Amino acid sequence: MKKLVISMLLAAAGIAASGGAIAAPASAVRAQAAPVTVHYRTTTIDGIKMFYREAGPAGGPVVLLLHGFPTSSHMFRNLIPLLADRYHVIAPDYPGFGQSDAPDHRQFRYSFGHYADMVDMLMSKIGSQRYAMYVMDYGAPVGYRLAIKHPERVSGLIVQNGNAYEEGLGTFWDPIKAYWKSGSAKDREAQAWLVGLDATKFQYTDGVRDVSRISPDNWVQDQALLDRPGNKDIQLDLFYDYRTNVPLYPAFQAFFRDRKPPTLILWGKNDKIFPEAGAHPYRRDLPDAEMHILDTGHFALEDKLDEMAPLIRDFLDRKVAAR
Repeated sequence: MKKLVISMLLAAAGIAASGGAIAAPASAVRAQAAPVTVHYRTTTIDGIKMFYREAGPAGGPVVLLLHGFPTSSHMFRNLIPLLADRYHVIAPDYPGFGQSDAPDHRQFRYSFGHYADMVDMLMSKIGSQRYAMYVMDYGAPVGYRLAIKHPERVSGLIVQNGNAYEEGLGTFWDPIKAYWKSGSAKDREAQAWLVGLDATKFQYTDGVRDVSRISPDNWVQDQALLDRPGNKDIQLDLFYDYRTNVPLYPAFQAFFRDRKPPTLILWGKNDKIFPEAGAHPYRRDLPDAEMHILDTGHFALEDKLDEMAPLIRDFLDRKVAAR
């Protein structure tokens, strides 16, 4: 028995020495992609420090990710690595959101037009003259204002619960419309609940089938930023300024019809803020748009990334990178 054990040890040593170790079947071996490096940058735009996330090859097709309320580029944290092996991804925080500066609302003009101009300056500073845009919630009027300013620069659109039609402003908007009409202090203060924790959590969880898929870090982080001194007034200014987007809807729609950018529409059908009724009118002006209605709520990426990422990647590969 002792001789048998020694011979087995010697045989094993011989295999190792000769490099003949038994390998796993080729089908079981998977190449491990290198982790994507995301850069967290800040630059000065119009006197304000503006934060943005950037990843991917410098020469790759550019994808501009424009966030909604009340979040920031943080909403794209999981999507960015899934695109950045091939695409140059840029995701800014608007002033008053995320890691960007939040100057006093009496000293800085918080408006969607100003945001669009600042994103325009950011992209010029980075050197990106052509880009596909992912627009969501507030990102839609910011992105569409940018599009009608530089229509030739838009290589494609990914629209996720981002409105450009009257049909998309449902009953949720009635109190905000009253504020638009009166501009009164009373109607302004009536919107203050929208910057509270219950409303923030609602935006992440309402309409979601499995809430265990939603990290509570989302509303904890967003609320901490909303609760900064002076931020309530910033957000109330933006609620009021949103009224200026509605008269531009015809111009946005003309851009769709005239330029016909390749478009992918991904819409959480249970969203009460921007309901499904706002998704279908896009087909009037973009009949070739690819549309997927998802069984989720407002922040669809939080629980439907596994469905959305392959659709986004396939769309970009076919319609943006190939052009």
